[in-house]
Amino acid sequence: MAGALLEVEDLTVWLATRRGPQKAVDGVSFRVDAGEIFGIAGESGSGKTMTALALLGLLPHAARTSGRAVFDGRDLLAMSARQLRAVRGRHIAMVSQDPSTSLHPMLSVETQLTEHMRHHLGLRRGAARDRAVELLATVRIPDPERALSAHPAQFSGGMRQRIAIAVALACRPRLLLADEPTTALDVTVQAGILRLLDRLRREQDLAVVVITHDLGVMSAVSDRICVMYGGRVAEVGPRESVLTGPRHPYTRGLLDALPHPEGGAAALRPIPGSPPPLGQIPDGCPFHPRCAFAVPSCRTERPEPAPAGAGHAAACPPDPLKGTP
Repeated sequence: MAGALLEVEDLTVWLATRRGPQKAVDGVSFRVDAGEIFGIAGESGSGKTMTALALLGLLPHAARTSGRAVFDGRDLLAMSARQLRAVRGRHIAMVSQDPSTSLHPMLSVETQLTEHMRHHLGLRRGAARDRAVELLATVRIPDPERALSAHPAQFSGGMRQRIAIAVALACRPRLLLADEPTTALDVTVQAGILRLLDRLRREQDLAVVVITHDLGVMSAVSDRICVMYGGRVAEVGPRESVLTGPRHPYTRGLLDALPHPEGGAAALRPIPGSPPPLGQIPDGCPFHPRCAFAVPSCRTERPEPAPAGAGHAAACPPDPLKGTP
């Protein structure tokens, strides 16, 4: 690792609602090192995608942010719209959840791959086309020359996701934000996409932020994991430490809800209840209404991430899971 490429400090996002501004992200802090895969996990509504959109200035028009997000020495949150346009796609790229909607159905693969290369890199049409062929080969699209003239609907879901990754990599960014990159793909295709991301970060010294609700995906590729709940960081640390020794009951619940390869017909253990909707985050620890380990102070005192091991922190009193399997 070559040191921190992105440092997010106390990021807060307010979204406009009929009841006034509501916090969708609340005081989130983390770092992403150069050349690492950093995972952000949590259920829908936990603030994962809003965090990524805030970094790129892609929030709804009336949204507001505070805090800092320093990328390569510059604060993304302090940039003007024009400055952010020069960063998006060129230095930081994003792969959205659904390639069937992020890729334009009426434009050829060539157009979608070369458009921003010509804009950001100033490449002529022939050079941009050569680069597009190289990118499709990099993400293992068969017959890349022929694929350029095709349209997204002519490819399978897994191939469309690979094309979306190729589009994101077109201008050689230093940071890739991958939002649910394996959603709606079968297990075999998921594994191929994850291997691709891991290979790209090693070959291109690319930092990758993988956003997902699935800790199984995290276990396959992430170097470090951040677990979010209610717009806040519940736990963050090295992959092995978080997955084998979780210190927050929410992380433990996510792990218990995963099917185990040796579990046979054993019933899964879902987390009771549902995540709180926007504007209804409870006081104190946001997870306490669903937590089997909650104590009275959890209802009133907001816990901040505290050290729980080497590079590991959890927003929960010490040893709440001591003695649990």
